[in-house]
Amino acid sequence: MKIWIVTGVVLAGLAVGLGAFGAHGLKSRLSPDLLMTFETAVKYHFFHALGLIIVGILGFHFNADVLYVPAWLFVSGIVLFSGSLYWMSISGQTWVGIITPFGGVAFILGWLLLGLKIWKAN
Repeated sequence: MKIWIVTGVVLAGLAVGLGAFGAHGLKSRLSPDLLMTFETAVKYHFFHALGLIIVGILGFHFNADVLYVPAWLFVSGIVLFSGSLYWMSISGQTWVGIITPFGGVAFILGWLLLGLKIWKAN
């Protein structure tokens, strides 16, 4: 389960770096709406990086097989949800927003499945 902890830590560090980039490097270059979109991407990226760390810690108390799918859903959500919002904010290509809901669904399913799997675990 160390892999999920390490992945979460790396993704959290990346979220902090992207947040700083948005606050300092993009503040004067993006409209307030696009900057808010970028900040939303950072927020959800960071929350789910922490979620991965939690999954890794839970892996020391529950069967790792129970946590595999929720962890991948969190990673997928970060890529699809936050990644599409990052791209949309920086490039201005709003069509990328088509991808965003799939990442949101991955986040929701990850949390629900995590709770369900832990509830059912021995």
